[in-house]
Amino acid sequence: MVIIWILAFAVAITIHEAAHAYMADKLGDPTARLMGRLSLNPIVHYDPVGTTLLLVLVFLRSMGIPVIPFGWAKPVEFDPYNLKNPQKDSALISLAGPISNILVAVIFSVLTYLFPFLAFIALPFILLNVSLAVFNLIPIHPLDGGKILVGILPRNKAYKVDLFLNQFGTILLLILILPSFGGSSLVSLIISPVINFLLALLLP
Repeated sequence: MVIIWILAFAVAITIHEAAHAYMADKLGDPTARLMGRLSLNPIVHYDPVGTTLLLVLVFLRSMGIPVIPFGWAKPVEFDPYNLKNPQKDSALISLAGPISNILVAVIFSVLTYLFPFLAFIALPFILLNVSLAVFNLIPIHPLDGGKILVGILPRNKAYKVDLFLNQFGTILLLILILPSFGGSSLVSLIISPVINFLLALLLP
């Protein structure tokens, strides 16, 4: 089961980052492709902090400890000057990652409904992909949600929000991640209901 959880972890982060790179390339920016990020090799997407955090939480979860796996991979770089509509296209590039994770979760959910004996294999893939998607949709930089928020705001407000999140986003993220309420982190309290709702839909 530990091997299955680690494999699910590798699939989740790889699909997520490759989707960012694919969308950027489709929207006219070859930066990620030229940097080798348009790849299904999990090593090229490894981030020393975010991916290690996610790996540790995945390992704890595989051992039966009820933690919510969250973290991030090495960010995919893109050049907004290569995009036709930098604000909108940046949001689409960011959105591609979480959407790809949800699609993977749906595929494994369908397999579980069709072949119930695969449930013990599919569960880690569904849980990790849903968790990674929901966590990254939190509207704070450097998560995808921050870029999506900036992308959908009016231009004048988007600039101010982007400036604020660039200055304080990492601090806010650390506050959310660090344990505070009864040993639980704020981020767990925020995303757990959403994750549980999606799991209720996806799991038989």
